[in-house]
Amino acid sequence: MSKPIAKPLQRRHFFAGAAALAGTAVVLSKTSVVKKTVAQIEDVVAPEKKGYQLTEHIKKYYKTTLV
Repeated sequence: MSKPIAKPLQRRHFFAGAAALAGTAVVLSKTSVVKKTVAQIEDVVAPEKKGYQLTEHIKKYYKTTLV
């Protein structure tokens, strides 16, 4: 039985594919649909909270420190 001879991946083909993939990612990131989707995800995942936030967890802690 003979084994099939596999063509080794040439370095220039690898870099050409990586450059094409990076170029596609840049183009897609500039489209308005992607920008809107990213903005919606950011609003859901990380809503803006600035400064001190008095949460229920903090209130419980303060109650434990009373003497």
